[in-house]
Amino acid sequence: MVALSAAQHVTRRDFLRAGLVMGAGAAGLAAGYAAVPDVLAKAVYAGKKDGVQNDRVLVMVQLAGGNDGLQTVIPLQDSRFRDLRPQLSAAVKEALPLTRDFGFNRSMPGLANLYQQGKVAIVQNVGYPDPSGSHFDSIRVWETADPTRRVQDGWLGKAIEKNYDSAGHPLVGCACGSTGLPGTLRDLQTTLTVVNSKQTFRFQGGEEMEQAVGALYRSTPGIYGALFDSAMATARDTVAQLKTAASKYQAKAQYSDRVPLVYSTRNQLASALQLAAELIVAGTGAKIIHVTLGGFDTHFVEATRHADLMGFVDGAISTFQADLAANGMADRVLVATWSEFGRRARENASAGTDHGAAAPILLIGDNVAGGMYGDAPDLGNLDSQGNLRYTVDFRSVYQEILERHLGVDAREVLDEKYERIAFVKNAAETRVRTPLRS
Repeated sequence: MVALSAAQHVTRRDFLRAGLVMGAGAAGLAAGYAAVPDVLAKAVYAGKKDGVQNDRVLVMVQLAGGNDGLQTVIPLQDSRFRDLRPQLSAAVKEALPLTRDFGFNRSMPGLANLYQQGKVAIVQNVGYPDPSGSHFDSIRVWETADPTRRVQDGWLGKAIEKNYDSAGHPLVGCACGSTGLPGTLRDLQTTLTVVNSKQTFRFQGGEEMEQAVGALYRSTPGIYGALFDSAMATARDTVAQLKTAASKYQAKAQYSDRVPLVYSTRNQLASALQLAAELIVAGTGAKIIHVTLGGFDTHFVEATRHADLMGFVDGAISTFQADLAANGMADRVLVATWSEFGRRARENASAGTDHGAAAPILLIGDNVAGGMYGDAPDLGNLDSQGNLRYTVDFRSVYQEILERHLGVDAREVLDEKYERIAFVKNAAETRVRTPLRS
């Protein structure tokens, strides 16, 4: 047991830091591995054999901190916006018009251009019942797709577990540019990968650490030795896939076949999306990728801070989209933004905004049916806290992503059906778009 404890300690510390995240749950226990460390058990029993065979990829972009939807998709004609936000509403003058009534923040020219090409869908007023305004609580709701706060597993982790052989393909679910596993991918039945950067995705300590850890199991017979061998083999294979991906991938600009595309070195989100592009273009088997940009908790002096953040979002996503297009992959990938909540409709005394509720979700990709979906924010019908009332359940957005993009049964993940929000092109001929209110 001494060797087991040492190996478990090294594995949890170094595998997590290096990038390989493994776990086992009920299926492992049922297979007879009750005494096996969770971090190793998943490596030796098979995942779902007959998974989804399409080549679609989902990239979820978390705008952490609570993105201000009214400063992202700006009301251009509503006088109540100016009344509620005498300072922040100055953004109207510089907004990039999308329709007569709405425009993107001035820092979003790339996404505004993609919108005019029909490659951006905006779902307005997305939320859920009884929001708490707590960052931790709200993030959990969005990650688990459960406003009752009873579910622990992430909605995408659940989708992976039920539809993909992640044990044999550990890059199926991947967090890029992160040092930890996001809750949306969390599922004890699923093997997942965290890639902080190409340089740090390796065993911490390199070959010497690998040899030292291997020595703990070298003379161990039976299931523990087999488990460790399988875990190490999976990790080696994953590292090898990433090295192969790096050699195959070349960032390309949309306007030329061979000109390297510039991902900003100052933009955390751009770096993460370049890693995502590498995984996708090189054909590593990545299906669901999660990236994060923080800083959206804008309680004070919001105008410049938020514009800067949206500039990072715009530059990263539009560059990512151009890179995919030049590599012939743009029709396979859907990008979706999410944030734990929007912001209060009225600005505060510090020229910022406090925690709110409903906000828009952006969907970007060649397979998006571009345009506006849902009701326009009603600034004359705020809730008792002064927040926008949601009119689109966030699980309706998840349902469309799961069923019409990834091609999986949304009821397996969400447990019930929700109203259809048909923003994916190849959905059904009967696609109906909900008109915006004037």
